[in-house]
Amino acid sequence: MKSVNVQIDKIFAPASAVTAADIEALKPEIEAAHALLHNGKGKGNDFLGWVNLPSSVTAAELDKIEAAARTLRDEADIVIAIGIGGSYLGAKAVLEALSGSFDHLSAPRKGTNPKVLFAGQNISEDYTWELMQAVKDYDIAAIVISKSGTTTEPAIAFRIVRDEIERRYGKAGAARRIAAVTDSAKGALRTLADTEGYPTFVIPDDVGGRYSVLTPVGLLPLAVAGVDIRALVAGAAEMEKFTAEAPFSENPAMQYAAARTALYRSGKKIEILASYEPKLQNIGEWWKQLYGESEGKEGKGIFPASVTLTADLHSMGQYIQQGERTIFETVIRVAEPAHTFRIESDRENLDGLNFLAGKRIGEVNQMAILGTMLAHVDGGVPNIAVELPRIDAHTVGALLYMFEKACGISGYALGVNPFDQPGVEAYKKNMFALLGKPGYEQEGEELRKRL
Repeated sequence: MKSVNVQIDKIFAPASAVTAADIEALKPEIEAAHALLHNGKGKGNDFLGWVNLPSSVTAAELDKIEAAARTLRDEADIVIAIGIGGSYLGAKAVLEALSGSFDHLSAPRKGTNPKVLFAGQNISEDYTWELMQAVKDYDIAAIVISKSGTTTEPAIAFRIVRDEIERRYGKAGAARRIAAVTDSAKGALRTLADTEGYPTFVIPDDVGGRYSVLTPVGLLPLAVAGVDIRALVAGAAEMEKFTAEAPFSENPAMQYAAARTALYRSGKKIEILASYEPKLQNIGEWWKQLYGESEGKEGKGIFPASVTLTADLHSMGQYIQQGERTIFETVIRVAEPAHTFRIESDRENLDGLNFLAGKRIGEVNQMAILGTMLAHVDGGVPNIAVELPRIDAHTVGALLYMFEKACGISGYALGVNPFDQPGVEAYKKNMFALLGKPGYEQEGEELRKRL
């Protein structure tokens, strides 16, 4: 499997409590956890639709998604994707990874792929106002993504965006400019979409939000933005097949899960996902939800954090090097940049950099990666390397699936249900009570006494 390679040898440093023998001893447990994902006998087995999702996406389904994307592109300069958590993080992560770093500086214009902006991932009044101001001079459309249609953050955003679209283009125009990704048969959004005639796509019942990037949840916004969703799905399908068949020693998902499990049991409680490519920053945000929401329960779980290096070496580097030794790193390394930029010689050499003359910036970056890895390992921070040949749709699809598969394995090895999230309801109940939602009056009174 060439698209994603996981290397765990740097977790066996003298300062680490984990050995190669520990990983080998985990083999039966990791293989058993992997088997649970495929035989459906583990906890949360009603949410395993993602396991064989990439290979089950049909050409007809992709045709339908791409057709809807073309309609939205024809109608709008800007498409607002409305969702929260897994309903937006995957699309945002892939879009950022596959876009130019400064694409946001160019104004939307007809004849090009529309800008995809995001809403409903917060309840910030300023963000909402500024978003609506930013789009006021452009034709707009929307993709609303919600299983129920009643989740507070996206429901508020959709009400505002829908009102604006209807004000500009009328009900009939809105029906061409709004697409819904929702439940197949029930819920407020399904009812509204059917009533208003919005084109709809289904969130599969057996795929949880944080595993949904390869469903229309992620694929429709990405197709609108011009991402090659067929390559994305193909990369994931390749990784699906490989991780289903490859033996433990060659299986990137099993190796990653085994390394994380061994490190956690040795006392490493915090995992830092690091990359040296700014384009991958939101892959880190997606990864944090995937692992945090899957593993953080029953008083257990590795705390997921992320950094973008080398920038964060000048802020978090000191802690990583010499702080409390409860951390380990997983570093995403990209072998080949998409572009070439060489450092020129300077006659005065006042900055002392002529020793780099003729080298590509990517060469310097690679040496920074290796130098930092050795420093951190020597400082007692075990390192896992996730190596990618390049950043493209196929590779990113494979990476996403590898992380998903490894997460399911790790969760089962941890002894939790990796596919539920009971803890996220607590803040919602308190918020509803404090806002005076009908049925929450008594709770609201009690909470206000505590404030």
